[in-house]
Amino acid sequence: MLLRVPWAELPALLGSEASLAALGLSLRTSAAATALAVVLGVPLALVLAWGRLPGARVVRTVVLLPLVLPPVVSGLALLTTFGRRGLLGQRLEVLGIDIAFSTTAVVLAQTFVALPFLVIAVEGAARTAGRRHEVVAATLGARPTTVLRRVTVPLLMPALGSGTALAFARCLGEFGATLTFAGSLQGVTRTLPLEIYLQRETDPDAAIALSLVLVVVAAGIVLLTQRPRRGGAAS
Repeated sequence: MLLRVPWAELPALLGSEASLAALGLSLRTSAAATALAVVLGVPLALVLAWGRLPGARVVRTVVLLPLVLPPVVSGLALLTTFGRRGLLGQRLEVLGIDIAFSTTAVVLAQTFVALPFLVIAVEGAARTAGRRHEVVAATLGARPTTVLRRVTVPLLMPALGSGTALAFARCLGEFGATLTFAGSLQGVTRTLPLEIYLQRETDPDAAIALSLVLVVVAAGIVLLTQRPRRGGAAS
């Protein structure tokens, strides 16, 4: 891909109206979807790791299902739930809320496919750490909010950071569920992967240039999630 990139035309290709609109939309929706995944995923991961939730296996299976489902199937699941004729979509339409084929649909699709990455990272770290630190802090008189802020969050911060980064990368690269549930309308639902897919037929150079952006971002996120080795490793 690096050999095929038209470096001399790269600024013009990346600076086109369609490219900037897709890039800006992808960054905004990915940030919103990642924030939503953190808000939903962290409490869920802690409950799955520490709580005795009835039907925990069923809940974990549903949460992790997007990891193994084809993205198009995930998009269809969202469409049959939040579409105009969907289970919840019909009720929301009565209230004047139309989610499918909107920017909100992009955020929901990205959250749906990215949530498992965050839950897996935080749940694994929570299981490994256990609850002994929280118990000690509670016996010393710390309030639950203080325990969460001063003990739990710092302990889980490395896993939360890597999980958040991976979730953001998954949001940025989401294609199938977004196309199925949100469609492809420039400036509204056409994210960067959708723009690349469309450009590959009409302007391959632009598609390669935009793909390079995703490759660079993905590589940067992978590097950020790699933890340095501790201690003096033998050379």
